[in-house]
Amino acid sequence: MKHTEFFTLATFEYVADVQILRGRLESDGIRVFLRDENTLNSDPMISNAIGGVKLQVYYTDKERAVDIYNDIRAYAVDDFGNLRTCPNCKAQRMEGYYNRKGLFYKLFPFFEKRKYKCLNCEFITNPQ
Repeated sequence: MKHTEFFTLATFEYVADVQILRGRLESDGIRVFLRDENTLNSDPMISNAIGGVKLQVYYTDKERAVDIYNDIRAYAVDDFGNLRTCPNCKAQRMEGYYNRKGLFYKLFPFFEKRKYKCLNCEFITNPQ
């Protein structure tokens, strides 16, 4: 695999949301690339249309980057501030998930009902 091939570690709605992870990865010697950063800096309102800013690393740094991200990421919580538990595997590593299927939800993603995806077993909950 070439050194110049990239792995998208995470996607964020706004450029500001990616800065803590970017700083942590760079402080650990991992080179970071932000795809669509300049586009969103010029017009943040189109974030949903282009899929947000993508934090990318070289494939050679993928494993280390994933470990660091899993260490510092914020997992989904319920209305009481407790970590959401996966109904399938009981792990407490859930995050918000939108599949944005169909033109309507691509244009108006805020109408899609919230789902959660387990980062352990990849189970996706039903809308609540």
